[in-house]
Formats: sequence, C-alpha cells, structure tokens
Amino acid sequence: MAAGTQTDATGMATTVAPVVERIDNGQFAQAHALIDSTLMQPGIPESQRTALEFERERMRRILIDFSLDEEAARQRVRRSIPDLRDAEFDDWTRSGLLESLRIDGKRRYFNRSVSNLFLLSADAASRRTPPVAPPQDGPHTRTHPHHRQVRQLAIASGQASAAPRRVRVTQTLTVEAGAVPAGELVRAWVPYPRNLPGQQQDIRLLDSEPSKALVASESAQQRTVYLEQPAVAGTPTRFSIQYELTVLGRYHQIDPSRVLALGERPDLAPYLVERSPHIVYTDALRRFSREAVGDERNPYRIAQKLFAAVDRIPWAGAREYATLSNISDYALHAGHADCGQQTLLLMALLRLNGIPARWQSGMVYSDGDYDNLHDWGQLYLAPYGWVPMDVTTGRLDDTDPGIEWFYLGGLDAYRIAFNDDYASDLFPAKHHFRSDTVDSQRGEVEWQGGNLYFDQWDYSFEARVVSPTRD
Repeated sequence: MAAGTQTDATGMATTVAPVVERIDNGQFAQAHALIDSTLMQPGIPESQRTALEFERERMRRILIDFSLDEEAARQRVRRSIPDLRDAEFDDWTRSGLLESLRIDGKRRYFNRSVSNLFLLSADAASRRTPPVAPPQDGPHTRTHPHHRQVRQLAIASGQASAAPRRVRVTQTLTVEAGAVPAGELVRAWVPYPRNLPGQQQDIRLLDSEPSKALVASESAQQRTVYLEQPAVAGTPTRFSIQYELTVLGRYHQIDPSRVLALGERPDLAPYLVERSPHIVYTDALRRFSREAVGDERNPYRIAQKLFAAVDRIPWAGAREYATLSNISDYALHAGHADCGQQTLLLMALLRLNGIPARWQSGMVYSDGDYDNLHDWGQLYLAPYGWVPMDVTTGRLDDTDPGIEWFYLGGLDAYRIAFNDDYASDLFPAKHHFRSDTVDSQRGEVEWQGGNLYFDQWDYSFEARVVSPTRD
C-alpha cells in the first residue's frame, strides 16, 4: 500500500492525512503518538489500521534513507573537498543541493546527498579531489547509432517497430544468510517482462531456481515470477530466472499538424484523471504547467513544452519511492529527480492538460556491462495512438530534430519492460507491505514474520543479445 493513498468513505483520509502531514513535516514523535492513540480507539476498520501501520513503517524507512547526521555528512564532503568551508556546506544544505530533513528537531542527511551534490553543483564537482570519471552510461542516454537505425528503418517500412533483437536475461534475488530463520519459507517475486506486441514479444521462460515457478498472467500490470523455498542456516537464499524475448525499437514520425483533439474517449478516461497520492493537480503543479505551456493549444506542442520543462530538472539518486507521500510533487520541489519521479511528474502535467499518459518501467541494458533500473512512459496522441516517452533521457544532443526528440515518440531496444502501471497488485498477493509500493524492478521478498526490506537482500540483472538485428 503506497504512502498517503488511503482515502475511503470510512473516514480514511481524516484518519491518515494528519499522520502523513506530520511525517512530511519531520514530526515523527507526534506522528507515532497519533498513530498509537488512533489505533487504541475501538472499532478502527482494518483498512485504516493497515494504513496507519504503514505510516509507522514509512518513518522507519525514511530513517534508513537519512542515516547521516550533520557532522557525518560534512566529513563526507570534506573527504572530496578538503578546503570545504562551513558556510558553503550550510549554503548547499539551505539550497537543497545537499538533501536533508529536519526530523524531530535534528538535521539528517540523505545517504546519497553527497554523491548527488557532485551531480547537481558544477562548483562542487570542479573541486572534487581526486577528480572522478563520469559514471558509465547506457546507449539510451546520449546519441547512439541505434537511434538512427531505429528511426530510418521505421520510416522506410512505415511501421513503428524496427531493429528487433533476441535477448537472453538472467535475474537473481539473493536473501542474506540469517535474514529468515532456518526452515521458514521464503517467498519471492522476481520481475518478469510483459508481452507487448511491437515492443517486446515471444517471451520464453528457460529456467528457474527453484524449479517450480508461478508466472503471473499476461494481464498482470506488474508482472513477476513467484518462487518459494525454505531458508537454510548460514546460507543465503537464492532465487533466479532465465528467459529470452525479442525486443524492438519504436519510432513514430509525428506531424504536429496532424495531431487531433481527443474528443469523447471513455476508454482513455483512466489516463486523464488524478490518481492520489502521486498524481494530484496541486496549485504548484498548475502554476508550473501554465508557465511551461503558455497559450499553446496543439496537444503535441503542449507535450513538447512539458517534456522540455521536466527534462530541465536535473537527475540525481532517489529516495525510496515508498517513503514519499506525493512523488510528482516531490519532483517539482526537490530541485532534482530520478527517472520514476520525472515520469510521474510529466504524467501529472500531461493529464492536467488533457493528454492521456501512463507508466512503463523495467530495466535498461547495453552491449557491455551496463544495466540499470529505469522508468519511462507513454502518451496518447490522436491519430497516432499510444507513443513512448522517456523524459529522463530527454532531448538528445543532436542537430537533427528527429533524433533530438527521439524519446518523445520513440524508444530504443535496450530496455525490457516489466510494468505497464505503478502501484499495481502482485500475483500471488503479498501478505506484508511491499518494499517498493510504487515500482517493481528489483523484486519483493517476505516470510511469515514480515516483509524483507532492501537492506536484507540484493538483486542482479544480466542481459545478452543472442540474435542481433536482421535487416
């Protein structure tokens, strides 16, 4: 259950909203006291009890994300900037370049705040000692021959799909030894690709460990392979799957003059509305939209303006999504955002402007060792239908507008989608809270004693092209 999602006719909003507000204001002691007093009231519906217990868990997770006190954060910065001045550290904190929260009166810093500082501040990066090489990127992050190949083949064929390749993937999820008592059953959900004709198809599960695997149906919006096995004393509990699929690039050559008003489309209604807590039309969102869109009325041009505006928000390492009560609002105000946060913000802005938008996420890979979690989405433009968007990769640095705007209507074949929605149910249902209440890319694990959070297990993903493009 996602933080802050709780609203129903039983008074859920009035019960949970004050707790959410106190947590977001850093008043954890007050939030705990309010949860305790509310749970002591007779006749509390189970849904409210569950929601309140999750808010208690959310505070625990926030403290995991924000484990650094001020002195520890200062020392981390000083290791890379030996001549650090206290005043500039304080300035970076006030401006949000060093992400922090004041929790019960004490300043705590995000675990990735220091590494993010060097992404967000050119001044800090220039003074870093010793200089650090730029992080490895995938072929989707900058202009790559693959982009031109997909575009040229799609235009030549008149089809949106191009440049197919057969890919073999191995995914593992490994629970730490001792995380679960010996003999207790460990339940795991490993993400698995959805069948999306023209984007990824012909999916075949080759192997699993353990061998008995329960694959979620094609209709599952967040698809997984479910596995279970007992824990063994002193030994990590390992789950793995191997599969193959065919992945295709996508490209729509969009002519803005041909884009039509949507008209009456009840089938698209779910993709045009608010979806609390992460897609909410706040006053701040409306202001941002007005400033970005201006007087534009053409749906594609509106999408371009919103895409460019969100693309200008710099990327940085993210807090765990389950700790955020409104992700699109966080992306709007934090001064930085990661791929899922940017995508939810763009989805909210598009929907606000009458343009249907929906989620996609999974993993990106490369021809080498690079792979990473990634989120992107789709928007609906008549008469083209659903077309891809990846605002995190954003506008490519290329003089050809067809390449510059590749990711507003196009998609590379260096990604595998597990999800066509966020915060969607897993199969079989989990008994305990999810580690990620929004996305599903790393997996989920639990036992009868509770959920196993990300600090108790690790995952790996390996993709290899076994049959390249044949054209």
